Amino acid sequence: MAHQTETHARPPSADRPARPRDGDGDWDEELVPDERGRTEAPEADCPVEVALAAIAGRWTTLILRELMHGPHSFGDLRDRLPSISPKVLAERLRVLGERELLVQDRLLGFPVRTRYHLTPAGRALRPLLVELYSTGTNVQALRAQRADGATEPAGPSGS
Repeated sequence: MAHQTETHARPPSADRPARPRDGDGDWDEELVPDERGRTEAPEADCPVEVALAAIAGRWTTLILRELMHGPHSFGDLRDRLPSISPKVLAERLRVLGERELLVQDRLLGFPVRTRYHLTPAGRALRPLLVELYSTGTNVQALRAQRADGATEPAGPSGS
């Protein structure tokens, strides 16, 4: 299932253009460096939607985290994530395989053993996971400040 963004935005008006732009009416080149993200609605080929779809699902980021340092067997992953049920782990591994983010290797011998490792596309998610962790930490700190009664400076739009 692909990630879908839900919005409750008002329709465009004369003072608010239909497309998200910076204060000067130009595209924010850092946020939207090319045409794939300059859309009116979520599109499957938008790089942001692709990245969100790749990491979507409960436990997915934790499984990716564990596989970032090398291959693991199903049992290794269960040991590293003891709260995940075998059924959910198997489903997440299957979905990550369908997303072409990991590969399952069957090792020779008896009993047959299985090992999972990330593909180049799976390894490419590392900077995203690092940034998500950092951003989450910052958001938590800002919420804590606000809960403690600290005031926040107004953002660039004056809000």
